[in-house]
Amino acid sequence: MAPMAGSCPPALAAAVANAGGMGGCGALLMQAEEMAAWAERFRGASNGAFQMNLWIPDPAPVRDPEREATVRQFLAGWGSEPAPDAAHLPVPDFGAQCRAMLNCRPQVISSIMGLYPLPFVAEMKRLGIAWFATATTVGEAIEAQAAGADAVIAQGMEAGGHRGAFEAGAAEATMIGSMALIPAIVDAIEVPVIAAGGIADGRGVAAALTLGASAVMVGTALLRSPEAAISPAWAEGLAKARPEDTVATRAFSGRLGRGLRTAFTEAWGKAGAPLPAPYPIQRNLTAPLRAQGVQEDDIDRIQAWAGQSAGRAQHIRAGEIVRGLWADAEKLLPAAG
Repeated sequence: MAPMAGSCPPALAAAVANAGGMGGCGALLMQAEEMAAWAERFRGASNGAFQMNLWIPDPAPVRDPEREATVRQFLAGWGSEPAPDAAHLPVPDFGAQCRAMLNCRPQVISSIMGLYPLPFVAEMKRLGIAWFATATTVGEAIEAQAAGADAVIAQGMEAGGHRGAFEAGAAEATMIGSMALIPAIVDAIEVPVIAAGGIADGRGVAAALTLGASAVMVGTALLRSPEAAISPAWAEGLAKARPEDTVATRAFSGRLGRGLRTAFTEAWGKAGAPLPAPYPIQRNLTAPLRAQGVQEDDIDRIQAWAGQSAGRAQHIRAGEIVRGLWADAEKLLPAAG
């Protein structure tokens, strides 16, 4: 299970783990006590494995009051204009989050947007916690292995949610599809590779393993399950989506991410639209709009992350999805031995 920040309730992770997979917790926006509570609820529902994930923080954004004012004015056309101080919403303390993850003792800690500091990696290894590092290029994968990663998650451009590029500004220039990325990373490093991006049925699982991956990670494929508990409009949008109905955009957070193509994402791509503010300023400024979208179940205001295989997501229980993915993949893979 991909550790989808904001869409990883313990019930979903537990269902995946109970079906033989690994649950996931995207802890990006969680305080230490929230992370501990998540782990406790997971363990109350499953004896299986789970991973916890954090973004590696970007350097502090360069503030541009004029651009931020333009963004606020643009957003006013989609609801109430954010307050001038909306951009200053605090973010959780990364160091405290790292300590909280260690205290939660997951089987795996994963990273995205960069690499953990070496002292933290050493502490993970001392505690017997594996490190899965997300990479979007061969170069990033080589860096991750050199830094001590126990496995590398090869995130293809088809993946829903935020791109894991180490350099935020390079995300558009490094949009490599899974078919090319997986075998290239497999050939370049010695640690196991986990395929992510566009995998939503047994054929995708079998293809990724045939390309050399040791495991696969799925996210969007699980979002229509009842355990995910996403908004009805988002779930309906996933069901109808063709690959071309998703778009990579910075409109919601300032970081590049793939979601459903909506009136809001299209508006940001039109001539005359402002440039999004950097992360996390843009995320803070769009927070009221996104909250309104969820409250009103309005797909045009929801941050509806979605991979390019979104239309294959099934409205069945998460455990059935996991078991079905593997059963269908086994039919296509050569028998062991």
